[in-house]
Amino acid sequence: MLASLLMTVAVFTFVLLLGNILREILPLLINGHAPLGVVAETIALLLPFVWVFALPMGLLTATLLVFGRFSADQELTAARASGISLVSLISPILLLSLFCCLLSAWFNMDLGPRSRVAYVGLRYKLQASLANLQLPEGQLINLSTNYTFYTEKNDNGKLTEVMLYSPDRNTTLTAPRGQIELDTTNGQLTLDLFDVHILTVPTNGAAVSTSFTELPISVNILKNGTPTPGYNDMTFWQLQDKLHELEQSLPKTQPTNETKMTFDEMRKLPQNLIEQVRVVMHRQLAISFGSFGFALIGISLGIRVHRRETNIGVAIAVVLALIYFSFMTIAWQLSLHPEFYPHLIVWIPNFLFQAIGAFLLWRANRGI
Repeated sequence: MLASLLMTVAVFTFVLLLGNILREILPLLINGHAPLGVVAETIALLLPFVWVFALPMGLLTATLLVFGRFSADQELTAARASGISLVSLISPILLLSLFCCLLSAWFNMDLGPRSRVAYVGLRYKLQASLANLQLPEGQLINLSTNYTFYTEKNDNGKLTEVMLYSPDRNTTLTAPRGQIELDTTNGQLTLDLFDVHILTVPTNGAAVSTSFTELPISVNILKNGTPTPGYNDMTFWQLQDKLHELEQSLPKTQPTNETKMTFDEMRKLPQNLIEQVRVVMHRQLAISFGSFGFALIGISLGIRVHRRETNIGVAIAVVLALIYFSFMTIAWQLSLHPEFYPHLIVWIPNFLFQAIGAFLLWRANRGI
């Protein structure tokens, strides 16, 4: 069972990582824009977030495969003939599922969100560096709608023979030296130009020429700074603090004309924000306990399916996982409607899988 669990978790981890690797990491590595160490760091930061889903899915698949073959090879019949009950056989597996619940709780409530935030921050800084610190030499670059940039040489942000043109002001700035500084937090690109010469050509009148020893120019290169973590990327304790903060700021009277509000306005209502935080908190807890329900229903279905083929077990596991996580999606979509108590919907698949699994195991233990 341990060998099957390690194998299935590794497979699901690879599958879930594959999309991010192909879309974001592999092009950077092939083009030489990111060193191998940075690529390894991004993958390592993604692993805990992926294990949030890979661990329970891996345990479900492992139980289906192991007990499906166990039943197909008539080992269950042999165990019963030897006086060993089904409960005795599955007790170590249930203990393993409880240990997986503890690991899932750590991944869901703390390590996963923190690693996801670190990954987003690292990717954001890397993309910003590629877009701005590695400006090509000898080319005209539109930094924004206000400036066109040109430099003869860019040595890790140290510039030589810089030119900036502002079409709005019809102004050209030239400098023999310059330095690029990137503030990813505020989304600002600052050009520190030295021995600057500025030539402005107004629509009426003669051209005006001025000089500066040093001139910093800030350009809004990014729409926002480093993204603030959303509710889905907060740890359980950060969500608790956020929930307390929202409850303290909740007004005594609530608007009654919500039907006339836009979707964005409804989403920002205090009671809806509170419900969104509750949904994420309960979802983290519910998924943490999902491994136990997956183990129960995986063992019972594995015995009943009575098949040795791996593809059958994997197919059943994928279908059950889709059913399980669909409740999480439904709860999040209903977070704008607190009257439906969406934070409780995330617990439905746990109770459903545990009840069905326990019932089927009871029947299997009685030989029904």
